[in-house]
Amino acid sequence: MKRILVDSEEYGTRIGIVEDGVLVELVYEQKNSMPIVGNIYAGKIMNVLPGMQAAFVDIGQDKNAFLYYGDNKDEKGNVIKPKSGSEVLVQVEKAGIGKKGSVLTRKISFPGKFIVVIPNDSRIGISKKITDPEERQRIKNVVREVLPEGYGVIVRTDGEGKSDETYKEEIERLIKRSEDVLNRSKYAKAPALLYTDANGVVKVVRDFFHRDIDEIVANSTEDYELLKKLCQELDIPESKIKLHDDGTSLFGAYYVEGQAKAAFNKQVWLKSGGFLIIEQTEACVVIDVNTGKYTGKADLGKTILKTNLEAAEEIARQLRLRNLNGMIIVDFIDMKSEQDRQAVQKKLEEAVSKDSLQTIVVGMTELGLMQLTRKKKRESLMHLMTRACPCCGGSGRVPISKDIKSDGNNNLS
Repeated sequence: MKRILVDSEEYGTRIGIVEDGVLVELVYEQKNSMPIVGNIYAGKIMNVLPGMQAAFVDIGQDKNAFLYYGDNKDEKGNVIKPKSGSEVLVQVEKAGIGKKGSVLTRKISFPGKFIVVIPNDSRIGISKKITDPEERQRIKNVVREVLPEGYGVIVRTDGEGKSDETYKEEIERLIKRSEDVLNRSKYAKAPALLYTDANGVVKVVRDFFHRDIDEIVANSTEDYELLKKLCQELDIPESKIKLHDDGTSLFGAYYVEGQAKAAFNKQVWLKSGGFLIIEQTEACVVIDVNTGKYTGKADLGKTILKTNLEAAEEIARQLRLRNLNGMIIVDFIDMKSEQDRQAVQKKLEEAVSKDSLQTIVVGMTELGLMQLTRKKKRESLMHLMTRACPCCGGSGRVPISKDIKSDGNNNLS
């Protein structure tokens, strides 16, 4: 059984995706904080860096945002360099993390449940997961019929099998939204917020609700009523939305509270007795696989293979659960057989294919390290819900001598 749990607490909302009792994804939205990814701004160019083909843009946030302009070219293929002080219409592609500001794009888009509408474009893209040639052609024909000139569309996986009328209604709604924003941009004085995507709960439910989800359970009357109100737009049967109002913990009632807390542990135990060590660094995520208590009943090679195969599935779950992204390095237990290495890579590829964010298994390095990349869309769970320790500055270590002191920034004196 698959559920979406919407757990509203004093300081924020946790949204968990639960599959057969296992918490596979966890999203956290802070109370009174506005999700920034997807927002559209009238921005002001503050500083241009020609060597990087980039500019820093004031969008009204604490830190200026980063905009790459190398893909903005004229008809002859020459890069159009923006001028300091000029105004630009931008959309937030990635939220700022730590000392880094948000990442912007000039390619504006308006996401819906089944399609994404893109102004100033003409392409019709269809999710690769929609594989039936006849269905792909049907969707293209419907979209072409109702899509105005000057707009492009990306059809999401959930669009498969939807009626012509459903496509027409969503395209019309998103086109109207786009026209409203583009019209307002003509008169707005930068920096100014022109459009904000759906609130955190609605956005997550919109992006994660699929036909195989059995129910959505909320413990807040406000979230419950909001979701019921948007049933038609989100294409959710009203009967699937439930209210948990008996006063008990929502995550506790579905036995996933322990799993949610374990998402912050460095060590992750495998059922066989092996374990993972997960380290998040500024440059990348490093995962180490160990046999631990598992000694196996056959030869060493089979013991190692079984541990690595189990680890591959758990790693894919942990990437989703903790929202680990960017460059990821996995140190599997050394395997002498090329056949075993290929089996582990295949298992990992199958496991990450269930991820809603693009995850690419690059392969093994000469040192036997598995390389992956996962699309970065929002901050990791650790960055959202924790802060660096004031005693050690986040290093996890403290001086062993009383004569050595730390200033909280990893500097010892």
